[in-house]
Parts: sequence; C-alpha cells; structure tokens
Amino acid sequence: MRDSDLRAPTSDRPSSAALGLRIAQLWRYPVKSLLGERLPMLRVVGDGVDGDRMWGIQDRSDGRILTARREPRLLFASSRVAQDGDLPVITLPDGQELKGPGPATDAALSTWLAKPVALVAAAESDAARAEYFADATDDSSRAIEWTMPKGRFVDAFPVLVMTTAGLRGGAAAHSAGTWDVRRFRPNVLIHVDGEGWLEDAWAERLLSVGSAQLVPRRRCIRCTMVNRAQPGLERDVNIYKTLHRTHGGEAGMWTQVVQPGVVSEGDSVQLA
Repeated sequence: MRDSDLRAPTSDRPSSAALGLRIAQLWRYPVKSLLGERLPMLRVVGDGVDGDRMWGIQDRSDGRILTARREPRLLFASSRVAQDGDLPVITLPDGQELKGPGPATDAALSTWLAKPVALVAAAESDAARAEYFADATDDSSRAIEWTMPKGRFVDAFPVLVMTTAGLRGGAAAHSAGTWDVRRFRPNVLIHVDGEGWLEDAWAERLLSVGSAQLVPRRRCIRCTMVNRAQPGLERDVNIYKTLHRTHGGEAGMWTQVVQPGVVSEGDSVQLA
C-alpha cells in the first residue's frame, strides 16, 4: 500500500460500514511480557484497559522491569486477573499457579528464572526502566534503556489497536511466517476488510466502540518481541525484517482513551 493511499482526503475516505469495522478480539496482559488473556469484554478506563499491565517482574539486581526482549522465557508463562479480585494469577510453564505478590510468588519466580526477581505493582513503582535491543533481529546487539510512563508498565501509550487487514498484509509479504495476533500483543484487534496497515490512516481520528471512545495517536514501533517464540509459535526474525522492509518496523497504533466505557467482541466500530 502506498503512503498516498493512507492520506486520502476526508471526503474520499471509506466509511466505517464500507470497511466492515468490528471488534474481532480483545486482550489484556496483567503482567508485563507474560502471555495475557483473551476476553469477550474489556472495561476501558481513563488510563487504559482495566487490569492491563498493572504488574511487572523486577530484576532485583538492577531494578529494571523484565521484558521478553531481554528475557524470552517470560512468553512461556501466562497471567490473568483473579476472579475474586484484582490480583494477578501467574501460571508458570510447569503449571504451577502463583496468586498475587509476596514472598512465595517471588521465590517461585526467582527459582524459575534462576535469579532474584519480585512481582511488583506499577501503581507502587516510580517510572520504571526496561530495555530493548538496537538491532531487533540480534539479541547480542547493544541494549538501550528507556523509561516507561508511570502507573502502568506500558511501553508508550495505554492502549494498542491493530487490524486484521494489517496482519493479512504482513502475511502476504512473508507468507512463510505465522502472523498470529499473539506476536503483536494488541488490546483491541479490529476486523477490517482488505489488506495492509489501514489503521495508519486513523491517527488523530475518533474511534467509537461500545460505550468507549479512543483516539489512535501514532504507529507502534516494533522490536524483537514480534520474533519471539511462545507456545504454538516458533522464533522467526523474518517477521520483524518484513515489517522493517515494508512498513518501517511499525505495526498497529498506539492509542489513548478519550471516553471510558465497555467494549465487547463483535461490537461495530465507528470511525469519525
């Protein structure tokens, strides 16, 4: 898709109905970089998705919040929010379940990762530090540190929106790869007819879905996370290489909440 196609005048833009916009999948990730949970409904609050990335695993040796960029094993554990409260439940690769923070959880995580770590709450942490690699296809390249926003362990913006059209476009460019949405970790996956990163054209436009309103702000900068292995998916550095070649290494839209509300799978999406 040409950039000029993404900057069409407002009068020439296809309508939401013409694009067939509807919610395909909804996800939240209670613990940063662990597998998350697909849900039929999400509650969107002022600073993001309720329960999303509220917890992280902190390396006690340097204070950084671990991510699967630095620690790929994280993608083989999963997290969900407990039904009887707002604490996370972590399931380790061996099936062991850990509920909420505390010495027992920290000990089990430290044993699994073979180093001293602790489960910490974003709400109780200062702006947290994490790392990414200068070369997203080479884990031996220089590690670059950045500081996450306060309040949640998100990379930059509180919500990530992607489309099925973008995933189809990626698959067309690298057909040998598995363009599974789990590689990209969005909160909101929107079904869109067609192919290509059509969501690029949504920057600064209002998305109304369910009782919530969102505004995509800018394209999401991708890293080695999209290449990582996880249950059912093999490591594939050509995922990132394809994004870099065809779309500047970016995919999906970093998004802010304008009006809190409830979003459900199957909801139609209105694009202003």
